[in-house]
Amino acid sequence: MSTSTLAPLRQPVFRMLWAAWLTANVCMWMNDVAAAWLMTSLSASPVMVALVQTASTLPVFLLGLPSGALADILDRRRYFMLTQFWVASMAVLMCLAMLAGWMTPALLLGLTFANGIGLAMRWPVFAAIVPELVPPNQLPAALALNAIAMNTSRIAGPLLAGMLLAGAGSPWVFALNAGLSVAAGLLIRRWRREARASSLPGERFLGAMRLGVQHVRQSSRMRVVLLRVALFFLQASALMALLPLVARQLPGGGAGTFTLLMAALGLGAISAALYLPRLRLRMNRDALVRAGSGLQAVATLVVAFAPSVWLALPAMLLAGMGWISAANSLTVTAQLALPNWVRARGMSIYQMALMGSSALGAALWGTLASLSSVTASLATAAACSLASLWLTRHLQVEAAADEDFSPQAKPPPQTRTPIPPDAGPVLVTIEYRIDPARADAFRAVMEETRRSRLRQGALSWELFHDTTDPGIYIEYLLDGSWVEHLRRFERFTASDGALRQRRLGFHIGELPPIIRRCVAAHRPVA
Repeated sequence: MSTSTLAPLRQPVFRMLWAAWLTANVCMWMNDVAAAWLMTSLSASPVMVALVQTASTLPVFLLGLPSGALADILDRRRYFMLTQFWVASMAVLMCLAMLAGWMTPALLLGLTFANGIGLAMRWPVFAAIVPELVPPNQLPAALALNAIAMNTSRIAGPLLAGMLLAGAGSPWVFALNAGLSVAAGLLIRRWRREARASSLPGERFLGAMRLGVQHVRQSSRMRVVLLRVALFFLQASALMALLPLVARQLPGGGAGTFTLLMAALGLGAISAALYLPRLRLRMNRDALVRAGSGLQAVATLVVAFAPSVWLALPAMLLAGMGWISAANSLTVTAQLALPNWVRARGMSIYQMALMGSSALGAALWGTLASLSSVTASLATAAACSLASLWLTRHLQVEAAADEDFSPQAKPPPQTRTPIPPDAGPVLVTIEYRIDPARADAFRAVMEETRRSRLRQGALSWELFHDTTDPGIYIEYLLDGSWVEHLRRFERFTASDGALRQRRLGFHIGELPPIIRRCVAAHRPVA
C-alpha cells in the first residue's frame, strides 16, 4: 500500500474530513491574523500584541484535557461538528462588536480567548479521528497532510484576511470566518461514523480525565515527547507572537508585509511536508526533530536582524521548513505511542504542552520585547532554542519498534453470581512460581507490567515476594470498581498480549498462575 504523502486522500472519508479540517484552519488563521492586526491599531504595546496569541492558545492549555476526555466519551462526529458552530458564533460576536464600535483591547482579548475554546475542543477530537480513517502505515502521511492543511491555511487565511482588511475592514474577515465555519460543520455532518460497540456503561468524566493523565504519566515515550514539544514551541512562539511588529518595523512594512511573511512561513512548511516521506528514509524522527529545531532557530535569528523584507522572506520560508519537520515528527511519535481508547485524551495533553508553552512563550517574549526590543527578544529565543537542543541531546523520541496497539479484547472473567457495575474496589492477585535463578529478569518484565496495568486504568500495583518460598511471587493490582476492572479487558491490545506471553514464560508451575478477584465487602451502616 502506498505511503506517499498524498495516498490517504484516496480514502473518501479522510478526504472529506481533511477538507473540513482545511476549512477550519483557514478560519483559525483568518481570525488570528485579523485579531493580531486589529490589536496593533487598538494598542501600541508589544505586550498587548503578543497577548493576542496567548489569548488564542491559552484555552487549549486550560481545557485540553477536559476536551480530550469528552472526545473519548462522546460521539466524535457530533462533538467535532459542535466545535465548528461554536467558532462560527464567536466570529459573529466579533463582527457585531466591530460594526457597533464597541471593540476595545480587553474585549478583543476576551473574544479571542472564547474563540480559542473552539480550538481547544476541536483539536483533540480530530487528532483521535485520523488513525480511524487510514491504515497504520499511512498514518505519518495522513499527519503530514494535516500539516499541509494547517500550512495551506497559514497562506490562504492570511491572504484572505489581508485582502479583506485592506479592502473592506476587520468586520468582514470575521463574517467570512463565520460562514466558512458553518460550512465546515455541515461537511462534518455528512460523515457516518461506525461507533465501537461496548456492553459497558460509558466512562465518567472525572475518571476519564484521571486515567488520561495516568496513562501519559506511565508512558516513557510520551513524557519525552511532551518535554520536547514544550521546549520547541516555547522558543518558536517568539516568531509568531512578534511577527506583526517585525512587519511594522521593516522598511515600508504594513498589513501586506505581514501577510507575505505569514505566507512564506506556510509555503516553507508545505514544501517540507511534501518532502518528509523521502527524508524519513534517511533520518529517524529524533534527527528530524533536531534538524528542524536548529533550522527554525537560525531562521528566527536571521529574521530578527533582517534589514529588508527580501531577506526576511527566505528566512521565514526556512523557518516553516524547520517548524513542520520538528512538529510533524513529534506528533507522529505521540500518535504511535497511544492506543485508540485513550488517544483523544493523550493528544489533548500533547496539545496542552504545545499550546501552554506557546502561550507562555508569547507572553515571555512579548514582555522581553517591551523591555528591550523586538530584535533582542527574537535573538534570545533563538539562542535558548539552540541551548535546549544541546541540553536534551540524550532524550530519544523514537523507540526501536513502535508498540502494536491493535485491539485484542479478552473475554471478561466469569463469576458465580452477578457483580453490580459499581461494586468495588476490586482486588486482583496473580500468583506465579518462578525459577529463583531468573528472578532479576522476571522483575524487569514485571516493571513493564506495572506500567501497562496502570496505563490501562489500575489504581495501584505492586509485586510481592513470598518470605518462605523464594519461587513464589504475587502480583497485586487494584481497580476502582467492577466495571473499571472489566474495561481493562476491552482495552487489551496486541502489545499487552505480547507482554503477557513474556510474563507467562517465567512461570514454571504445573498449572497456570493462580488468579483471584475479590470485591470489597462493605460493612452495613449501623
